[in-house]
Amino acid sequence: MVTFGGLVAALAVTFAVVAVGSTVPVLPTGAAVSATAVLAAHYSPLAVPVVVAAGGLGAYTGDAVTFAICRAGGEALTRRLRLLRQPWRLAETVRERLRRHPVSALLVSRLVPGGRIPVLLTAAIVGLSWRTFIVSNVAACALWAATYSAIGLLSRNVFPQPWQGVAAAIVIVLAAGQVAGWVERRRQARQDRLSAGAES
Repeated sequence: MVTFGGLVAALAVTFAVVAVGSTVPVLPTGAAVSATAVLAAHYSPLAVPVVVAAGGLGAYTGDAVTFAICRAGGEALTRRLRLLRQPWRLAETVRERLRRHPVSALLVSRLVPGGRIPVLLTAAIVGLSWRTFIVSNVAACALWAATYSAIGLLSRNVFPQPWQGVAAAIVIVLAAGQVAGWVERRRQARQDRLSAGAES
């Protein structure tokens, strides 16, 4: 049985994990939201929107810190802080997407493993204003949190016990992240080969 105190503690932990994980990409932020959504649904279905709010606020807080770092120091600082893992290139398609559709660009960057910080760095370098970022990222973070909460609810509907749903949600999110990362690496490798062929 999930108690009110346990739910409040889970929400606080979720906010902290997502906020820190959105700044330093070492924590499974999506899995935290999914697992908390399972607990919240067992307490009361009306508590799930609170999970979306907590996850979205944590994501927004972490993104704002990361965007500030990118604006202040650019690629050099993000590498020094080890926020950027792989070689970064200012893709023209990302630049245009940020200028025309910042909400969708920021949302997609959250759903693609390893895609968020390069997009935030691109946004900083192309001069995306704080006002545009603040408005656009509210929707992106809310949609992201809602997506991972929905994954948790799907797990909850399959497994009757809270701990089973939590475990399933974490496994599903981590597995999906691995698959998405593999697909993205394959796509990037293909683009690199095409670029190398065009240059030669």
